[in-house]
Amino acid sequence: MTRIPSKSEILAWISEHPTKTAKRDIAKAFGIKGAARIDLKRLLKELEEEGKLTKRRSSYRDAEELPPVAVLEVVGVDTDGDLFARPLEWKGQGAEPRILMMLRSSDPALGPGDRILGRLTVDATEDHSHTARMIRRIGTNPQRILGVFRAGSEGGRVLPIEKGSDKQWTVATGATGGAKDGELVEAEQAGPKGRMGLPKARIVARLGDPTEPRAVSLIAIHQHGIPDHFPDEVVAEADSAKPAGLGKRRDLRDLPLVTIDPWDARDHDDACFVEADSDPKNKDGFIIWVAIADVAHYVTPGSELDREARKRGNSTYFPDRVVPMLPDRLSGDLCSLHEGVERACLAVAMRIDAAGNKIDHQFHRGLMKSVASLNYEEVQEAVDGAPNAKCAPLMDEAISPLYAAYAALTRARAQRQPLELDLPERQIVLDDAGKVTSVQHKERLDAHRLIEEFMVLANVAAAETLIAKKSPLLFRVHEEPSPEKLEALREVAHASDLTLAKGQVLKTAHLNQLLKGAADTENSELINMATLRSMTQAYYFPENFGHFGLALRAYAHFTSPIRRYADLIVHRALIAAHGWGDDRLSPWDVEHLTDTGKQISDTERRSMAAERDTTDRYLAAFLSDRIGAELTGRISGIAKFGVFVRLDETGADGMIPIRTLGAEYFHFDADSQTLMGFDSGTVIGLGQRVTVKLAEAAPVTGGLIVELVKLEDRLMPRGPSRGRGKPPRRKAGSSRKKAAKTARKVKRTRK
Repeated sequence: MTRIPSKSEILAWISEHPTKTAKRDIAKAFGIKGAARIDLKRLLKELEEEGKLTKRRSSYRDAEELPPVAVLEVVGVDTDGDLFARPLEWKGQGAEPRILMMLRSSDPALGPGDRILGRLTVDATEDHSHTARMIRRIGTNPQRILGVFRAGSEGGRVLPIEKGSDKQWTVATGATGGAKDGELVEAEQAGPKGRMGLPKARIVARLGDPTEPRAVSLIAIHQHGIPDHFPDEVVAEADSAKPAGLGKRRDLRDLPLVTIDPWDARDHDDACFVEADSDPKNKDGFIIWVAIADVAHYVTPGSELDREARKRGNSTYFPDRVVPMLPDRLSGDLCSLHEGVERACLAVAMRIDAAGNKIDHQFHRGLMKSVASLNYEEVQEAVDGAPNAKCAPLMDEAISPLYAAYAALTRARAQRQPLELDLPERQIVLDDAGKVTSVQHKERLDAHRLIEEFMVLANVAAAETLIAKKSPLLFRVHEEPSPEKLEALREVAHASDLTLAKGQVLKTAHLNQLLKGAADTENSELINMATLRSMTQAYYFPENFGHFGLALRAYAHFTSPIRRYADLIVHRALIAAHGWGDDRLSPWDVEHLTDTGKQISDTERRSMAAERDTTDRYLAAFLSDRIGAELTGRISGIAKFGVFVRLDETGADGMIPIRTLGAEYFHFDADSQTLMGFDSGTVIGLGQRVTVKLAEAAPVTGGLIVELVKLEDRLMPRGPSRGRGKPPRRKAGSSRKKAAKTARKVKRTRK
């Protein structure tokens, strides 16, 4: 009879042989064969339930070990000047690990009691077991102020730039941070009100001249009223949150789920895994798992966190900072699917056939553990044949199956024909001082498209499930373009010798045909921009009117609850529909769905406007030292007061005031979107190539003024307009005839 080792013997073996912890290694070490393996499996399971072992895929990890990312509390400095911390989520029974902090020069000063999110490395010595690099600071919440510093004899004052605020803050001599008079600064509250009733502040960041690039995102935050300070009660509620346990959740920790995000991502809210479908009826089919952070577990209806998240609506992203929807304790820690850390999730398993069509799906509330946090570039390089050390072991089990399923989904996408806009995304690159060093176009990789397709499929599954269960929810609605916008698009297409068919129900396939016709021509960007402008804005609404752009009958946002409140509502609806807990969609949520939809649609547009203004200001700052330089571009807009030009190098938009176009009168034709010179007959229209000279660049406003030098390689006359004659007599344009012929109101019937 085979002897079964005791629990202590198994723990001793794992401790002495950390590289041989798979069940088969343990069985071989103790000579366990045949049916005795069942007893070994039972013992390992008991050790796992007792918290003495943690299972990772097919191997076991000692519960006395720390995860690679953990929340740490700073303990203090020892006699040698080294800073130490302790883990807040220690579950082991042995001595609590002592962690040496390895701070960079750019990290903030830390003191006893400060909490941070740290990346750990095992480094056992006499006085510590791990070293830690700081990811970010959490758990502190002093009020922040953005303003202009005015120096005084005893320190100075901060005058907030926020509109309508006349409250000044005093700054003591030792708290100025070296700020100079007139500089834009960021300060934080330093204590209670001082003399004369003014509150005290300390300067934490010098942003220099208010017109400097580093200041523009902060100005946009205040200008657009984006909340960037969490109330104390919200932070306190987040700090009191504890990691979710297994409980009644489905155990998904054995699934080799991976997160794939930008290399500089601060949080990870989605993870994926693909396996071949074993059902013989679904030959060459797949099961796609998408796991999403279970934010609803921590942000419950009616809580302080919930009210603040609804108020913000979404996170806002700038080139140099993020204004999150949730405090760091949640967005960067408990709700972030960090590698090797157990995290609560809502997951969906979706079965697709070889053609990429979804057969069925099933949702679960589970507990998962990501096996790797990867970025798009390294995953793409791995699939292209050059895996790095992190990706190589994951190729067969985790990465290659993702691409196999993606290949099937692309076939289904080709049949569905969603709108295929080709608009390169601009990426503003900043140096450490916040100055723009370059403006690049982000490369679109298959790794990006893969994740997008998986997320779209999961969002569709969420909408379909809630419709089937007759549950209230917020749909992501995108209606078809209006007849007026379509007619304007036809005019742009006609000017480019292209055609957009009419007299039929518009489908995205018709627009894709137009875009395909413009591809690889000089009018490609113009047609893509004009098509985008013809689209209606998407919004959130409790009734389903479909998603035109994605060519989907029903669509809801489910995959990003860390940064979008709409997704949190959908999570709560799924919890309610499946009876998974009390943190479900509340009666108040249901009653106010329409209001919530409008609120978060508005905050989304507010964020987009702030992000766009910030980009414009950065581009203006980047070009401000090139006044007088000649730049090439293409006419992207015509107005009565001037011409808009999209510059080739940066994608920035400059304006040519109509008064600077030349020594003649220019007549504006709104129907054909052209300007015609009274004397010369010169026609300026959309899509024409131009060379312009940069005349003004205003970083404060983001405005660029340019002068027209060449129009389609033809030099333009210089000098202000002098002509005061009437515009030339012209026949009614074809656009006007068409508009008169088809003038009618189209009323949409909503059922």
